Amino acid sequence: MKMTAALRGALASAIPVDEAEAAMQREMLIFLDKHVDSLFRTQLLGHFTASAWVLDLDTQSVLLIHHRKLDKWLQPGGHADGDADLLAVAQREVWEETGLQTQPLQENIFDLDIHEIPARAHEPAHLHLDVRYLLTPAKNSILALNHEVKDARWVPLHEVVFLSNERSLLRMVDKSLAQMPDILARWAM
Repeated sequence: MKMTAALRGALASAIPVDEAEAAMQREMLIFLDKHVDSLFRTQLLGHFTASAWVLDLDTQSVLLIHHRKLDKWLQPGGHADGDADLLAVAQREVWEETGLQTQPLQENIFDLDIHEIPARAHEPAHLHLDVRYLLTPAKNSILALNHEVKDARWVPLHEVVFLSNERSLLRMVDKSLAQMPDILARWAM
């Protein structure tokens, strides 16, 4: 339970941008405390996932994938499958889905979101409690898409709205734009 305690601490120290995100933060903390299996897909009410907001700092673009099953443009990400190190999960998911090696632009949580996944053949509708991290691609990384991804592209932050009207994506765009001067200053060091 040491890893779960670390996740709880990371969730508690995340800084929500608005009341909607703060409410999701509270729900995540309650869910983590209530369900010992919250990191596993076997928790049918919902489970933790991790995703990555991958920024190319030179072009101020974000990597979006067109998810085959959900038929939506999203950030790369996936299931924790028992791993409470959600930053590592986010990095692994980017690599599995796109072939990119990444490094964190910051260690702390970038964004929190809870969303419903619709029912499918052998799976009831359930919640994804998604913990998101701000990453950047490692030098010389090349896109190599896997079977889950129909397409991937680097999208300038101001153009994300043309591919998706998902509130959580647009919230991350707003956060990126607001934090960009600080991110660029830290990264230049």
